[in-house]
Amino acid sequence: MTEIDKEKSVYLFVHGRKDLEDTARDLLVENGFSAEKIISAKNNEVGQVSEYMTLLWAPSNPSTIKIQKITKVENVEKPEGVVGLWEGVTRDDLFEISLK
Repeated sequence: MTEIDKEKSVYLFVHGRKDLEDTARDLLVENGFSAEKIISAKNNEVGQVSEYMTLLWAPSNPSTIKIQKITKVENVEKPEGVVGLWEGVTRDDLFEISLK
């Protein structure tokens, strides 16, 4: 598994599954992330290069948490919908954590 930098922020996307947010947070902490650095993601605020983006996956019926590292952040002129400013974020997949 990839080594985690506990000093970096972690943006958590739950895709409307608030019922799984606490479980996801607990699993992220168990896998090396700092509880104080886990942030509920918003479409009008993005992370910085080298921070983490985590998503419950697949959105409609999640079974895993995808862990990704932000590699590039570009300006989005007209952010739209639920993706918003995150449309300009490039990231690399690191690993997955099972929700089960």
